[in-house]
Amino acid sequence: MFFKNFKNKLLMVLLTTILIIPISVHAYSDKLALGGENVGIEVKSNGVLVVGFYNVSGHSPGKDAGLKKGDIIYKVDDTVIYGITDLSKNFDNEKNLNITYKRNGNSYNTTLKLKKEGSTYKTGIYVKDSIIGIGTLTFIDPQTNRFGALGHEILEQSTGVKFEVREGKIFKSSVTGIDRGERGSVGEKNAIYNADEVYGTIDKNKQTGIYGNYTKNYNKNSLVPISTKVENGKASIITVINGVKKEEFNINILSIDHNNKTKNIIFEVTDKTLLQKGNGIVQGMSGSPIMQNGNLVGAVTHVVVDDPHKGFGILITNMLKESEED
Repeated sequence: MFFKNFKNKLLMVLLTTILIIPISVHAYSDKLALGGENVGIEVKSNGVLVVGFYNVSGHSPGKDAGLKKGDIIYKVDDTVIYGITDLSKNFDNEKNLNITYKRNGNSYNTTLKLKKEGSTYKTGIYVKDSIIGIGTLTFIDPQTNRFGALGHEILEQSTGVKFEVREGKIFKSSVTGIDRGERGSVGEKNAIYNADEVYGTIDKNKQTGIYGNYTKNYNKNSLVPISTKVENGKASIITVINGVKKEEFNINILSIDHNNKTKNIIFEVTDKTLLQKGNGIVQGMSGSPIMQNGNLVGAVTHVVVDDPHKGFGILITNMLKESEED
Protein backbone atom coordinates (compact mmCIF):
# COMPACT_ATOMS: atom_id res chain seq x y z
CA MET A 1 0.00 0.00 0.00
CA PHE A 2 1.53 3.21 -1.11
CA PHE A 3 -0.10 5.82 0.97
CA LYS A 4 2.61 6.51 3.53
CA ASN A 5 0.95 6.41 6.93
CA PHE A 6 4.01 7.65 8.82
CA LYS A 7 6.17 4.63 9.67
CA ASN A 8 3.36 2.38 8.46
CA LYS A 9 5.17 -0.50 6.78
CA LEU A 10 2.00 -2.44 5.91
CA LEU A 11 2.35 -3.37 2.25
CA MET A 12 0.08 -4.99 -0.29
CA VAL A 13 1.28 -6.59 -3.50
CA LEU A 14 -0.95 -6.33 -6.53
CA LEU A 15 -1.36 -7.52 -10.07
CA THR A 16 -3.08 -5.61 -12.86
CA THR A 17 -6.50 -4.67 -14.25
CA ILE A 18 -8.41 -2.58 -16.73
CA LEU A 19 -12.09 -1.86 -17.23
CA ILE A 20 -12.97 -0.16 -20.49
CA ILE A 21 -16.18 1.87 -20.45
CA PRO A 22 -17.30 4.62 -22.84
CA ILE A 23 -16.54 8.00 -21.33
CA SER A 24 -19.77 9.48 -22.65
CA VAL A 25 -21.93 7.58 -20.15
CA HIS A 26 -20.23 9.19 -17.16
CA ALA A 27 -20.45 12.63 -15.64
CA TYR A 28 -16.71 13.18 -15.31
CA SER A 29 -14.78 15.33 -17.75
CA ASP A 30 -12.81 13.98 -20.70
CA LYS A 31 -9.94 16.28 -19.67
CA LEU A 32 -8.58 16.65 -16.14
CA ALA A 33 -6.16 18.81 -14.21
CA LEU A 34 -3.09 16.62 -13.80
CA GLY A 35 -1.95 15.82 -10.27
CA GLY A 36 1.46 14.60 -9.15
CA GLU A 37 1.81 16.92 -6.16
CA ASN A 38 2.85 15.47 -2.82
CA VAL A 39 0.07 16.07 -0.28
CA GLY A 40 -0.43 15.57 3.41
CA ILE A 41 -3.52 13.51 4.24
CA GLU A 42 -5.56 13.42 7.44
CA VAL A 43 -8.76 11.45 7.93
CA LYS A 44 -11.03 11.23 10.96
CA SER A 45 -13.21 8.20 11.58
CA ASN A 46 -16.86 7.49 12.11
CA GLY A 47 -16.69 6.18 15.66
CA VAL A 48 -13.49 4.80 17.17
CA LEU A 49 -11.52 1.84 15.86
CA VAL A 50 -10.33 -0.83 18.31
CA VAL A 51 -6.63 -1.41 17.58
CA GLY A 52 -5.51 -3.39 20.66
CA PHE A 53 -6.03 -4.36 24.28
CA TYR A 54 -4.34 -3.94 27.65
CA ASN A 55 -4.92 -5.43 31.08
CA VAL A 56 -6.50 -3.71 34.06
CA SER A 57 -6.05 -5.64 37.31
CA GLY A 58 -4.97 -8.72 35.39
CA HIS A 59 -7.52 -8.81 32.58
CA SER A 60 -8.91 -6.69 29.75
CA PRO A 61 -12.45 -5.32 30.06
CA GLY A 62 -12.49 -4.94 26.28
CA LYS A 63 -11.78 -8.61 25.64
CA ASP A 64 -14.26 -9.58 28.36
CA ALA A 65 -16.90 -7.64 26.41
CA GLY A 66 -16.15 -9.72 23.30
CA LEU A 67 -14.51 -6.92 21.33
CA LYS A 68 -11.85 -7.69 18.70
CA LYS A 69 -9.23 -5.66 16.89
CA GLY A 70 -10.87 -3.94 13.93
CA ASP A 71 -14.24 -3.38 15.63
CA ILE A 72 -15.66 0.14 15.27
CA ILE A 73 -17.49 1.52 18.32
CA TYR A 74 -20.02 4.09 17.19
CA LYS A 75 -22.62 4.32 19.97
CA VAL A 76 -22.62 4.47 23.77
CA ASP A 77 -26.14 3.85 25.04
CA ASP A 78 -28.17 5.73 22.42
CA THR A 79 -25.60 8.44 21.78
CA VAL A 80 -23.59 8.41 18.55
CA ILE A 81 -19.88 8.94 19.13
CA TYR A 82 -17.47 10.32 16.56
CA GLY A 83 -14.12 10.10 18.29
CA ILE A 84 -12.09 9.31 21.38
CA THR A 85 -13.23 12.48 23.17
CA ASP A 86 -16.88 11.46 22.80
CA LEU A 87 -16.11 8.00 24.13
CA SER A 88 -14.15 9.26 27.14
CA LYS A 89 -16.98 11.59 28.20
CA ASN A 90 -18.68 8.46 29.54
CA PHE A 91 -15.82 7.66 31.95
CA ASP A 92 -16.95 10.04 34.68
CA ASN A 93 -17.91 7.28 37.09
CA GLU A 94 -17.70 3.52 37.40
CA LYS A 95 -20.46 2.00 35.36
CA ASN A 96 -21.25 -0.35 32.52
CA LEU A 97 -21.16 1.14 29.04
CA ASN A 98 -23.76 -0.22 26.64
CA ILE A 99 -21.92 0.05 23.35
CA THR A 100 -22.85 -0.61 19.73
CA TYR A 101 -20.09 -1.58 17.35
CA LYS A 102 -19.55 -2.73 13.78
CA ARG A 103 -17.68 -5.83 12.69
CA ASN A 104 -17.45 -6.85 9.02
CA GLY A 105 -20.30 -4.50 8.20
CA ASN A 106 -22.69 -5.90 10.84
CA SER A 107 -23.78 -4.15 14.05
CA TYR A 108 -23.60 -5.73 17.51
CA ASN A 109 -24.24 -4.70 21.10
CA THR A 110 -22.26 -5.51 24.21
CA THR A 111 -21.58 -4.22 27.70
CA LEU A 112 -18.15 -2.78 28.47
CA LYS A 113 -17.47 -2.81 32.19
CA LEU A 114 -15.09 -0.03 33.17
CA LYS A 115 -12.43 -0.88 35.74
CA LYS A 116 -11.02 1.65 38.18
CA GLU A 117 -7.26 1.89 38.52
CA GLY A 118 -6.28 4.51 41.05
CA SER A 119 -8.54 7.46 40.30
CA THR A 120 -9.00 6.56 36.62
CA TYR A 121 -11.61 4.39 34.94
CA LYS A 122 -10.23 2.26 32.14
CA THR A 123 -11.64 0.24 29.26
CA GLY A 124 -8.77 -2.14 28.52
CA ILE A 125 -8.86 -1.15 24.83
CA TYR A 126 -6.62 0.94 22.63
CA VAL A 127 -8.59 2.96 20.09
CA LYS A 128 -7.87 5.26 17.17
CA ASP A 129 -10.00 7.95 15.57
CA SER A 130 -7.66 9.53 13.01
CA ILE A 131 -4.81 8.76 10.60
CA ILE A 132 -2.27 11.15 9.12
CA GLY A 133 0.27 10.54 6.37
CA ILE A 134 1.35 11.55 2.87
CA GLY A 135 0.46 10.51 -0.65
CA THR A 136 0.12 11.90 -4.16
CA LEU A 137 -2.71 13.79 -5.83
CA THR A 138 -3.90 12.10 -9.04
CA PHE A 139 -6.39 14.46 -10.70
CA ILE A 140 -8.89 17.28 -10.32
CA ASP A 141 -12.06 17.35 -12.42
CA PRO A 142 -12.44 20.96 -13.65
CA GLN A 143 -16.22 20.61 -14.06
CA THR A 144 -16.87 19.60 -10.46
CA ASN A 145 -13.61 20.38 -8.60
CA ARG A 146 -13.67 16.79 -7.37
CA PHE A 147 -10.22 15.29 -6.79
CA GLY A 148 -8.87 11.77 -6.55
CA ALA A 149 -5.69 10.58 -4.87
CA LEU A 150 -3.78 7.45 -3.75
CA GLY A 151 -5.45 4.91 -6.07
CA HIS A 152 -6.25 2.65 -3.11
CA GLU A 153 -8.07 2.83 0.20
CA ILE A 154 -6.55 3.96 3.49
CA LEU A 155 -6.19 1.02 5.88
CA GLU A 156 -5.39 1.24 9.57
CA GLN A 157 -1.92 -0.28 9.87
CA SER A 158 -2.26 -2.52 12.93
CA THR A 159 -5.61 -4.07 11.95
CA GLY A 160 -5.64 -3.90 8.15
CA VAL A 161 -9.20 -2.54 8.42
CA LYS A 162 -10.44 0.07 5.94
CA PHE A 163 -10.79 3.38 7.76
CA GLU A 164 -14.39 4.64 7.81
CA VAL A 165 -13.98 8.32 7.02
CA ARG A 166 -16.23 10.90 8.65
CA GLU A 167 -14.18 13.83 7.40
CA GLY A 168 -10.68 14.60 6.24
CA LYS A 169 -8.45 16.94 4.33
CA ILE A 170 -5.44 17.13 2.02
CA PHE A 171 -2.88 19.85 2.63
CA LYS A 172 0.54 21.22 1.71
CA SER A 173 3.48 18.84 1.98
CA SER A 174 7.12 19.05 0.90
CA VAL A 175 9.46 16.10 0.32
CA THR A 176 12.68 16.38 2.30
CA GLY A 177 14.33 13.15 1.19
CA ILE A 178 13.84 9.55 0.11
CA ASP A 179 14.92 6.36 1.83
CA ARG A 180 15.95 3.95 -0.94
CA GLY A 181 14.12 0.69 -1.34
CA GLU A 182 15.85 -2.67 -1.50
CA ARG A 183 14.67 -6.22 -2.16
CA GLY A 184 12.27 -7.11 0.65
CA SER A 185 12.40 -3.59 2.13
CA VAL A 186 10.35 -0.82 0.55
CA GLY A 187 11.70 2.72 0.52
CA GLU A 188 9.72 5.79 1.50
CA LYS A 189 9.41 9.51 1.01
CA ASN A 190 10.20 11.71 3.99
CA ALA A 191 8.22 14.92 4.17
CA ILE A 192 7.21 17.91 6.20
CA TYR A 193 3.75 19.38 5.98
CA ASN A 194 1.58 22.32 6.90
CA ALA A 195 -1.87 21.05 7.88
CA ASP A 196 -3.19 24.63 8.00
CA GLU A 197 -2.68 25.13 4.26
CA VAL A 198 -5.61 23.02 3.12
CA TYR A 199 -6.00 21.98 -0.53
CA GLY A 200 -9.27 20.09 -0.22
CA THR A 201 -11.69 18.12 1.92
CA ILE A 202 -12.01 14.31 1.86
CA ASP A 203 -15.42 12.65 1.96
CA LYS A 204 -14.76 9.17 0.51
CA ASN A 205 -12.28 6.41 1.30
CA LYS A 206 -12.92 3.83 -1.42
CA GLN A 207 -11.16 0.75 -2.70
CA THR A 208 -9.89 2.79 -5.64
CA GLY A 209 -8.67 5.86 -3.73
CA ILE A 210 -9.68 8.82 -1.62
CA TYR A 211 -11.96 11.50 -3.04
CA GLY A 212 -13.28 14.92 -2.13
CA ASN A 213 -13.65 18.57 -3.08
CA TYR A 214 -10.58 20.54 -4.14
CA THR A 215 -10.77 24.03 -2.60
CA LYS A 216 -7.47 25.64 -3.63
CA ASN A 217 -7.03 27.59 -6.86
CA TYR A 218 -5.47 25.69 -9.76
CA ASN A 219 -4.92 26.17 -13.50
CA LYS A 220 -8.06 25.07 -15.36
CA ASN A 221 -6.51 26.05 -18.70
CA SER A 222 -3.84 23.36 -18.60
CA LEU A 223 -5.70 20.06 -18.80
CA VAL A 224 -4.78 16.60 -20.05
CA PRO A 225 -7.06 14.13 -21.85
CA ILE A 226 -7.88 10.77 -20.30
CA SER A 227 -7.79 7.51 -22.19
CA THR A 228 -9.16 4.01 -21.75
CA LYS A 229 -6.50 2.69 -24.10
CA VAL A 230 -3.36 1.46 -22.37
CA GLU A 231 -0.70 -0.60 -24.10
CA ASN A 232 2.57 -2.26 -23.26
CA GLY A 233 5.57 -0.02 -23.77
CA LYS A 234 6.87 3.40 -22.87
CA ALA A 235 4.99 5.58 -20.39
CA SER A 236 5.80 7.91 -17.48
CA ILE A 237 4.77 8.74 -13.93
CA ILE A 238 4.40 12.21 -12.41
CA THR A 239 5.55 12.60 -8.81
CA VAL A 240 7.67 14.67 -6.39
CA ILE A 241 11.04 13.46 -5.13
CA ASN A 242 12.38 16.76 -3.79
CA GLY A 243 10.59 19.78 -2.36
CA VAL A 244 7.25 20.51 -4.02
CA LYS A 245 8.23 20.35 -7.70
CA LYS A 246 6.56 17.52 -9.58
CA GLU A 247 8.66 15.77 -12.23
CA GLU A 248 8.13 13.21 -14.99
CA PHE A 249 9.95 9.84 -14.83
CA ASN A 250 10.10 7.13 -17.49
CA ILE A 251 8.57 3.70 -16.99
CA ASN A 252 7.84 0.70 -19.18
CA ILE A 253 4.39 -0.91 -18.99
CA LEU A 254 4.83 -4.70 -18.92
CA SER A 255 1.26 -6.03 -18.82
CA ILE A 256 -2.36 -5.02 -18.47
CA ASP A 257 -5.26 -6.88 -16.85
CA HIS A 258 -8.77 -5.93 -17.99
CA ASN A 259 -10.71 -7.97 -15.43
CA ASN A 260 -10.12 -6.40 -12.02
CA LYS A 261 -11.37 -3.29 -10.29
CA THR A 262 -8.04 -2.03 -8.97
CA LYS A 263 -5.13 -4.15 -10.20
CA ASN A 264 -4.71 -2.96 -13.75
CA ILE A 265 -1.16 -2.15 -14.79
CA ILE A 266 2.22 -3.65 -13.97
CA PHE A 267 5.27 -1.58 -14.93
CA GLU A 268 9.00 -1.22 -14.34
CA VAL A 269 10.91 1.98 -13.66
CA THR A 270 13.47 2.75 -16.39
CA ASP A 271 14.30 6.33 -15.42
CA LYS A 272 17.92 6.59 -14.24
CA THR A 273 17.22 9.50 -11.88
CA LEU A 274 14.39 7.72 -10.08
CA LEU A 275 16.40 4.50 -9.85
CA GLN A 276 19.35 6.38 -8.42
CA LYS A 277 17.26 8.36 -5.96
CA GLY A 278 14.86 5.74 -4.62
CA ASN A 279 15.82 2.50 -6.41
CA GLY A 280 12.35 2.53 -7.95
CA ILE A 281 8.92 2.95 -6.39
CA VAL A 282 8.66 4.01 -2.73
CA GLN A 283 5.92 4.67 -0.19
CA GLY A 284 4.31 8.06 -0.66
CA MET A 285 4.10 7.66 -4.46
CA SER A 286 0.62 6.14 -4.46
CA GLY A 287 -1.63 8.28 -6.59
CA SER A 288 1.18 9.43 -8.90
CA PRO A 289 -0.40 9.84 -12.36
CA ILE A 290 0.61 7.43 -15.14
CA MET A 291 0.85 9.10 -18.57
CA GLN A 292 1.06 7.44 -21.97
CA ASN A 293 1.00 9.10 -25.40
CA GLY A 294 0.02 12.41 -23.81
CA ASN A 295 -2.99 10.90 -22.01
CA LEU A 296 -3.69 10.26 -18.34
CA VAL A 297 -4.25 6.50 -18.17
CA GLY A 298 -3.78 5.50 -14.52
CA ALA A 299 -2.14 5.99 -11.14
CA VAL A 300 0.62 4.24 -9.19
CA THR A 301 -0.68 2.18 -6.28
CA HIS A 302 1.81 -0.46 -5.09
CA VAL A 303 5.33 -1.83 -5.35
CA VAL A 304 6.63 -5.35 -5.89
CA VAL A 305 8.27 -5.87 -2.50
CA ASP A 306 10.93 -8.24 -3.86
CA ASP A 307 11.75 -5.92 -6.77
CA PRO A 308 11.19 -2.18 -6.09
CA HIS A 309 12.00 -1.41 -9.74
CA LYS A 310 8.49 -2.73 -10.48
CA GLY A 311 5.16 -1.31 -9.46
CA PHE A 312 1.43 -1.56 -10.03
CA GLY A 313 -1.23 0.89 -11.11
CA ILE A 314 -4.97 1.37 -11.36
CA LEU A 315 -6.76 2.47 -14.52
CA ILE A 316 -7.80 6.14 -14.32
CA THR A 317 -11.36 5.39 -15.45
CA ASN A 318 -11.77 3.00 -12.51
CA MET A 319 -10.90 5.85 -10.16
CA LEU A 320 -13.23 8.26 -11.96
CA LYS A 321 -16.16 5.83 -11.88
CA GLU A 322 -15.94 5.29 -8.16
CA SER A 323 -15.40 8.98 -7.44
CA GLU A 324 -19.00 9.47 -8.64
CA GLU A 325 -20.55 6.70 -6.57
CA ASP A 326 -22.00 7.11 -3.07
